[in-house]
Amino acid sequence: MATVTFRDETATGKPVAELEVAGLPERMTVQELIRLRVREEVARYNARPSDRFNGLVRPDDAEAELNGYRLREPRRIDWERQAEIAERAFLSNGFFVLAGDRQVEDLDEVVDLTVDPGLVFIKLVALVGG
Repeated sequence: MATVTFRDETATGKPVAELEVAGLPERMTVQELIRLRVREEVARYNARPSDRFNGLVRPDDAEAELNGYRLREPRRIDWERQAEIAERAFLSNGFFVLAGDRQVEDLDEVVDLTVDPGLVFIKLVALVGG
């Protein structure tokens, strides 16, 4: 069994957030890892709902804030809906993922968690006027 660390960083490499999950298979696809990450962060949020969600992608009807999203009111979030949003964001370059020292580019790409136990997620921000 493997342990993976999901780490969010800025484009300049500054750490923003970290989440560790243990008891995983040694090899998983990027799609499985994204879905796992989203499921975990939504489960943690749903256990203690608030008006602020810190996660990979923005929930429906939420406003982006620095390092998170503000909800109009605390509510349960559907992890499967969030996972679909995250998969689409990955495919449209809304964020990219580094496994070790390489960028993974395909949802079907397999990551060996015994070799690359840390995944770095870098969200890309649209430039104003660009």
